[in-house]
Amino acid sequence: MNKTIHYLKDYQAPAYLVSATDLYFDIQDAHTHVKAHLSVLPQQAGEPLVLNGSAQLLSVAVNGQAVADYTLADEKLVLANVPAEPFTVTVETLISPSENKSLMGLYESGGNLFTQCEPEGFRKITFYPDRPDVMSVFTTTITADAERYPVLLSNGNKVGSGTLSDGRHWVKWADPFAKPSYLFALVAGDLSLTRDSFTTMSGREVAIEFYTRAEDAGKVGFAVQSLKHAMKWDETRFNLEYDLDVYMVVAVGDFNMGAMENKGLNIFNTKYVLADSRTATDADFAAIESVIAHEYFHNWTGNRVTCRDWFQLSLKEGLTVFRDQEFSADRISHATCRIENAAMLRALQFPEDAGPTAHPVRPASYEEMNNFYTMTVYEKGAEVVRMYHTLLGEAGFQKGMKLYFERHDGQAVTCDDFRAAMADANGTNLDRFALWYSQAGTPVLDVKGRLNGSGGYELTVKQTVPPTPDMAEKQPMTMPLKVALFDAENGRPVAFRRPGSSEETTETVLLLTEAEQTFTLENVHRNAVPSLLRGFSAPVHLNYPYTDAELAVLLAADTDPFARWEAGQTLYRRAIAANETALAQGLPLPEHQGLLEAVAYVLAADGIDAEFQAMLLAVPAEAELWAERDNIDPLQVHRAREALLDLIATRFQAQFLALNQKAAQAEQQADPATRYEYSPETAGWRTLRNTCRAFVLRADPAHIDTVAEKYAEMARNMTHEWGILSAVNHNESNKRNEMLEQFAEKFRNDALVMDKYFTLIALSRRSDTPAQVQAALNHPAFSLENPNKARALLGAFSHNVPHFHAESGAGYAFIAGKVMEIDRFNPQVASRLVQAFNLCNKLEPHRKNLMQAQLQRIRAQSGLSKDVAEIVDKILI
Repeated sequence: MNKTIHYLKDYQAPAYLVSATDLYFDIQDAHTHVKAHLSVLPQQAGEPLVLNGSAQLLSVAVNGQAVADYTLADEKLVLANVPAEPFTVTVETLISPSENKSLMGLYESGGNLFTQCEPEGFRKITFYPDRPDVMSVFTTTITADAERYPVLLSNGNKVGSGTLSDGRHWVKWADPFAKPSYLFALVAGDLSLTRDSFTTMSGREVAIEFYTRAEDAGKVGFAVQSLKHAMKWDETRFNLEYDLDVYMVVAVGDFNMGAMENKGLNIFNTKYVLADSRTATDADFAAIESVIAHEYFHNWTGNRVTCRDWFQLSLKEGLTVFRDQEFSADRISHATCRIENAAMLRALQFPEDAGPTAHPVRPASYEEMNNFYTMTVYEKGAEVVRMYHTLLGEAGFQKGMKLYFERHDGQAVTCDDFRAAMADANGTNLDRFALWYSQAGTPVLDVKGRLNGSGGYELTVKQTVPPTPDMAEKQPMTMPLKVALFDAENGRPVAFRRPGSSEETTETVLLLTEAEQTFTLENVHRNAVPSLLRGFSAPVHLNYPYTDAELAVLLAADTDPFARWEAGQTLYRRAIAANETALAQGLPLPEHQGLLEAVAYVLAADGIDAEFQAMLLAVPAEAELWAERDNIDPLQVHRAREALLDLIATRFQAQFLALNQKAAQAEQQADPATRYEYSPETAGWRTLRNTCRAFVLRADPAHIDTVAEKYAEMARNMTHEWGILSAVNHNESNKRNEMLEQFAEKFRNDALVMDKYFTLIALSRRSDTPAQVQAALNHPAFSLENPNKARALLGAFSHNVPHFHAESGAGYAFIAGKVMEIDRFNPQVASRLVQAFNLCNKLEPHRKNLMQAQLQRIRAQSGLSKDVAEIVDKILI
């Protein structure tokens, strides 16, 4: 396999721009004929014109004259002799959407046609300078059979339509805003339309149109309202108004991603559009609101200002994730949303930073761009943006955003341009902040604190950035460290002064810039407990030698929800580590008296938000526990964690039963008409109930008989149903199987709910799970070609620690086989799945050898995609 590595340092501006792109799609039953008419503007006369493409080429013409003198190889059409003045190129291609199983370019799903062009799908449609920095004004004319394809959509505003004599019809769309080809979209099919509208802050009425299958039309109401909330929020918070006459969203069940922000025509995975309380959990509703907002916010941070090249992907994604996080926090809860952001980063991105595929927020190189739609680019990128916000404050951040749009509206730019706008708008120097874009790895802060004897509390911070495969030596990063102090005896906030300031405060932001620094908080005379990394002010590992008593003070008294939660998480991590040591040495498990006292406090706490209380009872996942370790025995970590959960469950069984009843009563106090519908308040009570249910079933497995008997009565909505089934999912009783089959029969015709069924099967710790997963592959509702199904069953199984990491290696062999099978038709999904093997080189020798053998088996497969090969090669190095 020939490798082509793309390097950021090799970037060159395009030799040719395209001022206008006129597309003509003639959709037939078996194929689609595409004609692309390009108005080309030479930038470097004498250079060959290179057009990217993999469709069947029918013809190419320059200024209307057919061209035969061209080369076509490696998905590049090269025209060596083109005019030095502006000219036109016309390319005709033939494509077969029904045969396209990669779900990139133009493909068929359920008899309808859809596109996905980011990052390089447009070249599957026609030949084009398929790169983000070539921005063009697009018009699109679509012709198709009127009965089979009554709906014909593309970007922008509809400017013409008509019928033809042969039962066909046509529609023309014009997008007045220049965009790169990755933002092109087309949809053709028989779809149901749900209409609404939104009046912008300037008084324009924007049509809102959601397109779904007819049977799904009743499930789009929440998504429509979420869009309207997002449009209003973006006007209020960022002064950004929508700019077209219509905003369209199309839902499709076969989609590689969550959604795509194509200008004016968003294409969404059904998972992030369709919802009602019978079929969607509270978490599903929150995710829909977040993703709907995310794609809408891209209209400015991604579409109006886009990325110059794919190395700059976080320019649009990190910034837009930050914006959707802030939207969700304003809509739900700043405290719980921030903890969820941090927990997800630590469970998923920190391991990525510590593994073989570690890369900076702005990668220095890539082989296959699809592999860089990662937690690092998105979620860590959002944390980098959040650090700007923390350092500059809301007013300063908004000044930077305003300057960013003034400078770059309608342009393709870089992460450095965003940083410069933030710096220039605030009259500050942020040059050192650039390291966040170029250095991979999660920084580690080792902190010590002490009273210095002269009325000051000293914090000494030592910063290290661990080596990663791309870079061994790292420079110290610039970052904000938000801190406070609490009285060690009574837990009250301790006031202090920053050096050089006469004003007292109870919280401050320290700016870290060096490998080691000491900060003095003045006028402190009592023993204090430092509250560090408040609000998760930087994406780092933080080590501080807290005693259990000090952690108890923070858990009980800290005014920052993240710091309070983190105190509990630290206690959990210590307890699990102690269990691991005992298991390894064959000793009795520790009693964990300090931790149990902390759990008792959380269970008895009054006046605490229900969802926050559930978060305080959540034990860190295995992936977070082993993120920075070597020689990992996954099952030993799993057993240590399970032992702690068992201890908590049995010790507090009565309290969990009582708390579940309290939460049930609180839920019942809501309006009868809406108590089982989604709202942040009732969702919090249901989250707490599901947490309690899991502990109760863990403490008393025989309780499944009662649960099975009352299952139908208790399952008032999908959140209840999911919580009940998750609680019984590991139970070896046949009652568990009966309940899952009852669930599957009830929802056999709902694709998204069946995904939940497959996930439950894949995550179960039952001894017969591998056999049940194999059976699920042949279930009538399962299709390996559907990314949602593959993720639900196979992706979930790869996170099932006892079965994926089985000592025999059977789990590794199973997933490896499915990676190879999927890779034959959808490399993008296969490359995501193969990253389950990222842990390989950190495993203990036995499992490392087993995993390496499966990776070598994958690598030896004939015709392996470069998507999968790139990941496998990085792991095997």
